[in-house]
Amino acid sequence: MSLPPLSPEQLVKPRHFELRMSLIFFTLFVPLGTHLPYFPLWLQAKGFHAEQIAVILAAPMFLRVVTTPLLTALADRARDRANVYIALVAASLVLAAGYFLPPTYAMVLAVSLALAVVWTPHSPIADSLALSGVRRFGSNYASMRKWGSISYLCANLAGGFILSATSAGAVPVIIFVAFAAALAVGLIAPRLGRPRRASPLSASDIQQSAPKLLNAYFLYFSIGVGVITASHAFLYGFVSIYWKSIGISDSVVGLLWGWGVVAEICMFLAFTRVFGSFSVVSIMVIAGIGSIVRWIAFPLIWPLGLGVAGFFAVQTLHAISVALVLIGLQKMIGETVAEERTGAAQGIAYFSNGFFTAVVTLLSGPLYDRFGVDGFFAMIPIALIGLTLIGFAARSAPQHRIGG
Repeated sequence: MSLPPLSPEQLVKPRHFELRMSLIFFTLFVPLGTHLPYFPLWLQAKGFHAEQIAVILAAPMFLRVVTTPLLTALADRARDRANVYIALVAASLVLAAGYFLPPTYAMVLAVSLALAVVWTPHSPIADSLALSGVRRFGSNYASMRKWGSISYLCANLAGGFILSATSAGAVPVIIFVAFAAALAVGLIAPRLGRPRRASPLSASDIQQSAPKLLNAYFLYFSIGVGVITASHAFLYGFVSIYWKSIGISDSVVGLLWGWGVVAEICMFLAFTRVFGSFSVVSIMVIAGIGSIVRWIAFPLIWPLGLGVAGFFAVQTLHAISVALVLIGLQKMIGETVAEERTGAAQGIAYFSNGFFTAVVTLLSGPLYDRFGVDGFFAMIPIALIGLTLIGFAARSAPQHRIGG
């Protein structure tokens, strides 16, 4: 299907487009880089037990895999996606203030559910704006998007030092201030009008293209990726709580999270040179094995006396168990999915990752409550299931590739 023509206004590149998008990505990832490592610590400090923490973390995941495609589709139909982005960031700011209310279980769960609806679409809408700039004006996506990774790393590190100087009670304040900064920057978002292609994760794109993607290879591969990713749920939900329980300071917790991000970035930089000739199945097998090694090692580090240095070593495996999964999935989509269906492919992969991660997060609360750090051992069979699905994908792989 041919794309609709650009209007004369859409052919004019907004002033400082790349700078403005870089600032949007930078502010977009600060609340994310604070929430993932430190929100569980705040929940624990407020007296919630492991099962309640698991529900508060998992319930929004189930909700957002449904609502995000609908909201990105709404953004596609709006007069300008930037206006939808601003409205969603403003709503996130208002809802984040709910964490300042008396932190009852029902209140925190309700705020988290509502916040997930308006927060999660920030990234795909920002991606959509940036990709429109790539298509229309030849902008460099990587040079803009890298500032999101940089700010995520900075939030990991700075959050740890802030919590060391204050307490876990600072987490809602950091998130609220980060949303305020994102809103201020969002007001200068480039106006590009409606997109000619559906935004990433758009429900309309998924609905139109999904039937053509539902072949055995794509399904086995995307579900396998989702399950391997889900094996990280115990880490994301409870490793900060575990590190604090054995006396590791907030600043070091931040450094440990940041080190994982650094390892991920290093893999992005080295991938083509080291793994460029590997098949996507081989890449995913390596990622799955890296995950299993990580879950075996985590519970043994402290009892074996390897100390904080041992945790830094295990966090280096983030480059294998996370970065390779991300790259391998994109490589598979690039090789086997036609360009006009890549948005739908991303959406189906997003649903798979989100759904299975939510399920395992929900299970992680009782696991941590009963077994503590040994709950990591339960992630091993989950990663093995993901590897098995990748094996099934290999047996049904297409005989030719579309492109690199």
